[in-house]
Order: sequence, then C-alpha cells, then structure tokens
Amino acid sequence: MAVASAAQLTANGALKMATTSQAYLEGDKVKETKSLIAELCRHFYNQGWVSGTGGSITIKVHDESVPKSEQLIVMSPSGVQKERMVDEDMYIMASDGSILSAPVAKPTPHKPPKCSDCAPLFMKAYQMRNAGAVIHSHGMESCLVTMLNPLAKEFRITHMEMIKGIQGHGYYDELVVPIIENTAYERELTESLAEAIKAYPKTTAVLVRNHGIYVWGDSWISAKTQSECYHYLFDAAIKLHQLGIDWTTPAHGPIQNAKISALAPNGSIKSSRRCIVLDIEGTTTPISFVSDVLFPYARNNVGRHLDATYDSAETQQDIKLLRAQVQQDLENGVAGAVCIPADDAGKMEVIAALVANVEAMIKADRKITALKELQGHIWQTGFQNNELEGLVFDDVPAALEKWTALGIKVYIYSSGSRLAQRLLFGHTKHGDLRKFLYGFFDTTVGNKRETKSYAEITASLGVDNPSEILFVTDVYQEATAAKAAGLDVIISIRPGNGPLPDNHGFRTVKSFSEI
Repeated sequence: MAVASAAQLTANGALKMATTSQAYLEGDKVKETKSLIAELCRHFYNQGWVSGTGGSITIKVHDESVPKSEQLIVMSPSGVQKERMVDEDMYIMASDGSILSAPVAKPTPHKPPKCSDCAPLFMKAYQMRNAGAVIHSHGMESCLVTMLNPLAKEFRITHMEMIKGIQGHGYYDELVVPIIENTAYERELTESLAEAIKAYPKTTAVLVRNHGIYVWGDSWISAKTQSECYHYLFDAAIKLHQLGIDWTTPAHGPIQNAKISALAPNGSIKSSRRCIVLDIEGTTTPISFVSDVLFPYARNNVGRHLDATYDSAETQQDIKLLRAQVQQDLENGVAGAVCIPADDAGKMEVIAALVANVEAMIKADRKITALKELQGHIWQTGFQNNELEGLVFDDVPAALEKWTALGIKVYIYSSGSRLAQRLLFGHTKHGDLRKFLYGFFDTTVGNKRETKSYAEITASLGVDNPSEILFVTDVYQEATAAKAAGLDVIISIRPGNGPLPDNHGFRTVKSFSEI
C-alpha cells in the first residue's frame, strides 16, 4: 500500500484548512451553491417532487482547485417548506459528512433547524459513486410505479426515447432501477440503499417503495436531467399500465394476464422467469459473414475511415484506446505491434502506424475493446451507406419473435462492440430485429471465456437464480465458463463452426426452432 509523503500530507492538510476556513465558507462558490439549491427546490416544488416539506437535495461545491472527493457539501434542511427556502437555510458539510455550518434558528412558527434526514443516504451516493449531486424526490409517479407490482424488486423499461437521458443508456437498452422497501424512518434506509448501489453498478437511482426515489449524477445538471427522465418514464409506465400495454418489452404489446414460462426440453414448464443470452458468430450469424465480409470491410477501410474522421471526438477516442493497447502490446512483446508516433509527427504518419496495428490485430482475431470499438465505427459507415447488410440464419427472426411473445427477454453477448451488434441486427433482409432484443453486452463486461463475465451479466439481468438464464454459443470454452457461473447452456451447431471436444456434455441444437 502506498504511503503518502510528508509533502502530500501537508498539502492535503492545508487544502482542508483552506476549504473549511470561515472565509471559504462565506465565499462566492459556497454562496452560489446555496442559492442554486434554493432555486432548484422551488422548481421541484412546482413539479410536485418536494411538497409537504418532503424530498431534499444536496450538491457539492464545485471548485476545480479542490479534488471532487474533498469538495464541500451543501444540503437542504429537513421539515421545512422547500419552496420558501433561502440561502441561509442550508447546511454546509465537510466531505466526510460532518457539519461545518448550520442555519440560525427562526422564530415561531418555524421549527428548530435540522439537517436533512436523507443525509446518511446522500453520503452513500457521494462515497460509493463519487456523485456531484443527489436528489430525493417524493414525486407521485416515483411512488406509484413501485406499487404496480408489490413483489417486484426492480423497475424495468425499454425502447423509450427518454431512456437516452439516463447515464450509460440508449434507446435500445433496458433500464433497470432497483426497488428497496420503505421504513418508518429515512435513516433506516441507509444500508438497503447501499446494498442496492453495490448490487446494481450501472444504476444512478434507487426507488423506495411507497415513498419516492434517490437520483445522483456527476453534477447537479446530470442529477436534475436524469431525475426528469426517470419521472417521465415512471409516468409513462403508469399510463401504459392503465392502457394494458407492456412497457417492459421492445414491442410494447398487450400485458400478458399470466406469466408464460419457458419450456424445458421435455416440454414441461421450467421457470416462471427466463432470459436468453445469444452469441453472434456461429450462433445467430455464420462465422463466414464475420470473417469474409465484416473483417475485410474493416481492414480495407480503416485508413479511409481514420483519414475522413481523424479530428472527430469519436475517432480521437478510438485512437486513444488504440494507443493504450499498442503500448501494452509493445511492453508484452506482442507480434505485429508497431509504435504509434506522437500527434506532432503528422496525421498521415499516425494513421499509417494505426493501420499497421489494426491489420495485425484483425489478422490475429484479437477480442480487444480498442479494436472492436474502431471496427464498430467503420461498420457504422458501411451500414449507413448501404455497403453492408446484416446476416442472420433464417430461423433466427421467427425464434426471436416467438420468445418475445412468450415473455422471454433476449440479450446479445458478443466480442463485437455494442454498436456493431446493434448495426448487425438493425440492418438485415428481415428488417430491424432490434425490436426483439432487450440489451447488448460486449467485452466491457469481461472476456467471454471467463466465468466472472457471466456472473456480471447475471447481476445486470437481475434474475433470482443464474439458471434462469439460457446462454447459447458455438464455443466450448464460453459454454464452460457460463456453466461455471450457473447459467443454463446450449451449444449451437451451425455450418462452418469448429469441432467440439468428445463428450463435451452440453445439449446442442442446429436451429433455434429446437429451443
């Protein structure tokens, strides 16, 4: 474990003294944050989020000279009319939650000042997610949506435009928000909220049944934007429920009156809730399509793509990932790795080195994020220009439609980037198949031959038991890793697939119609 130097300790101590000095507490940055909270609470009151003195908000004092983890915290008080708050009503706290400044008591009928009952919950979001702001809303929709299914431990919704406003999510993704049970006192929710934050690493919110929601973001703007999107989605779900429309499925069809379960091989009911996770190469799509169409297209167009988009933020991010990967390859003596010159060497020199590295990576069929991200962006251009068309086996569309009708949620897990996956299924001769898919996983969750990757997917899908997930792949090592994580596994036998070991022990299918 690294030990801080005396200079570092001195600097940290000086910084703490500076931010907790009376001059700093009364400075412009703290005043601006206090004023902002008062303004936002008036806005949230008009939205119905903080009526009846309920709800609360906290924001870190943004100061670029202070590390985010050390920034002061401004928090609204408890039990006050949120729409009538003024700057002087706010509490100022150190980064560890200790109170540095409290408001002065007001005469009757005002109650004595009291820091927000949400404070320990707010601190969990600050400590566990490095949040810049946290909002606690009592909005009616955030309360009612938890009552639609009193047994549900999660709220799920997909294929709604406003999902794009939630950090890390897109239109085609499934948004999952954990639900914790309410208690008589706010502080008693602290541990269950912390457990939910830990169990759902992607979430930026936690619902409290019959109560409301906690939402956090990197900044107050992020927290506010996401809060608005969450409330919109909850309201949409409630109204769709009233119309008998299922908001949890891509097609948004009628709500099934009874849960329809997946069938076991003998035709018997196997589980009341089920997900299917599909590989692409050799499972939904011929291996030859990837090796003979997609890879050559990427290889032949990498130079053209880099030249045309070199100054874009997207391509610069791709180059950053490739630089890091190539540096690692050079240190590990990976064959084909070529040093990428600095930017000041000139655009063409940088591109030439990038092309050489990418060609070597493609030739070695490396399953690395840096390559997959760039390939996805090259393929995106190809699909947009109608130079590429996604290919799936003929039995795939019917199976996807059947599973969706049965209430089975289908996901994709491939070494290709999520963008590449969406492009492939979005541009087929059968039309856009993404309407049958709930989400996409790539190597950012882990290597497909590692058991922990499937454990991560299991946690993301929120099933009660890993065996409720069926994973279909053509690769024995992937099947073994998934089985070790507790998933049910089927190996896909398709033309062009590689041989399997003798006595491999897995069920096999030649068509999705057999599943």
